[in-house]
Amino acid sequence: MKKPVLLIMAAGMGSRYGGLKQIDPVGPAGQIILDYSVYDAHRAGFERVVFIIRPELQEAFEQAIGRKARRLMQVDYVYQTLDRLPAGLCAPEGREKPLGTAHAVWCARELAEGCPVAVINADDFYGADAFRQMYRYLAAAQDDSKYRYCMVGYQVENTLTENGTVSRGVCTVDEAGLLDHIIERTAISRTADGRIVYAADGEVPAGEIPAGTPVSLNLWGFTPSFLPSLEDGLRRFFAEQLPHNPLKGEYYLPFAVDELIRAGRATAQVLTTTARWFGVTYREDKPAVCAAIAEMTARGEYPADL
Repeated sequence: MKKPVLLIMAAGMGSRYGGLKQIDPVGPAGQIILDYSVYDAHRAGFERVVFIIRPELQEAFEQAIGRKARRLMQVDYVYQTLDRLPAGLCAPEGREKPLGTAHAVWCARELAEGCPVAVINADDFYGADAFRQMYRYLAAAQDDSKYRYCMVGYQVENTLTENGTVSRGVCTVDEAGLLDHIIERTAISRTADGRIVYAADGEVPAGEIPAGTPVSLNLWGFTPSFLPSLEDGLRRFFAEQLPHNPLKGEYYLPFAVDELIRAGRATAQVLTTTARWFGVTYREDKPAVCAAIAEMTARGEYPADL
């Protein structure tokens, strides 16, 4: 069995934040969030990382993270572009926005062929425990009558920002700890009285999310069966969903997993953590992230010169 590979989705330019947020320093010696993800992944056992980027970002990423990551792991790049699609598919005319996280992972299929993969966002701080749990699961996972995937679930209240809304995959988990259903909510926030709510989205009305509900931060683990399965999912997305929103509709990774679960083809074990998420969704988030990382460094969880 091939060793697990870490896929890092970093094709976005951070439109809400302004600029290339993935290489903005947050650590005491100028480290970026990706430095901590690569470090934690390496400590957990990962030996190879694939950055999924836009072509124009490669030089910036190599300078900011690639050179340092190569001290710990094999580093590869793959491009997420609108022309990288299954045969016969074409992006809608006038489309500029990337096609979503599931498309990003599909773009890495050749580099990660035959390998278990862990998938993360470039701009989220997940914590060492999450990577340990993920590597331990992937190192032993094998498909049987179903695809056997996993995800790390964070308590929704530990994943919010005070500076705007966030998008999260809201999860329902069964008694065996398996993901039963996941719904992407794209505008989650905390009200003045402490309730956690999401805004209306098209025909879906607004609603409330109870504290303690597990949510996905796109920290997924997949056996080698997943990347090939994405081609069929992309074709369905293009045929059934994209026509309704051709310039902005996205094929989200949680949607792809949920399709397989509802079809009875896959399970996803939810690996729970009480860790608090840190991320720079908005520019105003940066001071809090810097303070949290400084505190962890002072406790000895990370070297100051990482």
